[in-house]
This record gives sequence, structure tokens and C-alpha cells, in this order.
Amino acid sequence: MDSARRRRPTADAASNQGATDEDAELFWEQHYRTRRTWGARANPLLAETVAPLHPGAALDLGCGAGGDAIWLAQRGWHVTAVDISTTAVERVRERARDLGVADRVATEQHDLARNFPAGQFDLVSAQYLHTPFPLLRSRVLRTAARALRPGGLLLIVDHGSTAPWSWNQDPDIHYPTPTEIAAELDLDPAHWSVLRADMPRRRATGPAGETATVIDNILLVQRTAR
Repeated sequence: MDSARRRRPTADAASNQGATDEDAELFWEQHYRTRRTWGARANPLLAETVAPLHPGAALDLGCGAGGDAIWLAQRGWHVTAVDISTTAVERVRERARDLGVADRVATEQHDLARNFPAGQFDLVSAQYLHTPFPLLRSRVLRTAARALRPGGLLLIVDHGSTAPWSWNQDPDIHYPTPTEIAAELDLDPAHWSVLRADMPRRRATGPAGETATVIDNILLVQRTAR
């Protein structure tokens, strides 16, 4: 997240000033190498948004354990699942093969701070695209908006609160609101429209089965024209 204007750290602030791209890749490699469970669940706000849609081409930014990519593929979507972690994309590929949807899941390793996957999409999903390393997130998300086909949707779901199991427990962190995110994207309203911008609460379950009430910041954008 572009955060130079903010006095407090944001969810994507460069808390590791001076860190390299290689440091970021190593951090996420270690994170996913030590995960015990992989991709069993789709994010509920993705499922809620996609349920009424006709399947098409989807891009899953920061696919992680692959729950979203697999869920979409099982419902007929052709998904490009990308992550900075080679371990993550390899395991998502293996899981797609094991579940019989390998023909609908393409995995790619990308550091979004340096490059963006090619293609045009009916849906781009950015679920909790937070990192402790420098990332011009608004630039990534603007690129994602431009990668939409006419009528396509960009779904951004961010943390609005810190869960007890989060890797980031900084008490001073500022989670940008959907309105702030939309302002930073600065998309031309003649070509993109905001369909949803809110901050619902839900009961979430962590990796060890613990539960907590969390806030999600949701921004749903539709491309209306080229």
C-alpha cells in the first residue's frame, strides 16, 4: 500500500525498510513451507461475490494455500493462481491435480512488486494481499483493474482488524478503509465503478481452530468500458 502520507504504519507499510525482493520471497517461502494444512476453504466473501456469476477467467493474486483457486475451478472457472512463494504455487498445482481440476488451474510464481501476470480476466481476486515488505499495492491493484475485461470484477478483501493468529501483531497498524483504498486507486469513474465498499464483521476460524470476531474491508470494482 502506498503509505507515505500516513503517520502510522498501514497494513502494507514498509516495516522492513531496506529489505530486498529476495527477503520477501524467503519470508513467504518459510511461511508456506511450515504450513500444516493446505487450501481447504475458500474465503467466504469471495464465495458470496462469485456465487451468482457465470464462470469465466479468474486471477487469484497471492493465492497462498490455494483454497480460493481450487474453489473457483471446481465451479467452472479457469483460474490463474499466482504467489511469490514457489512452494505455494507448487502445492496448489499438486492439489488441483489431486482434485481433478488441473485443467482449470494455471499456477505462476510472481513477485508482484516486480511483475504482473499477463492476460485479461472476468474476475481478479485480491484476498488479504498484505505483506511486511515494501509493495506499491495501489499500483498492483490499478494494474489488476486494467486487466479486467468489460464487465469484469476486481474484488479486494483486506483485514480491517488484527486476528489473534495473524503474523502481524503491530498495535499501531492502520488498516486502510475501503474508501481510502478506492481513493488511492484513483480509477476513472467513466471506466470503473464501485459496486461495494463496506466493513462487515464475521466470526473467523484460525489455523489451529481458534475463533475470533474480525473485520473485513471490502472493495468491489467493476470495469464498465475499455
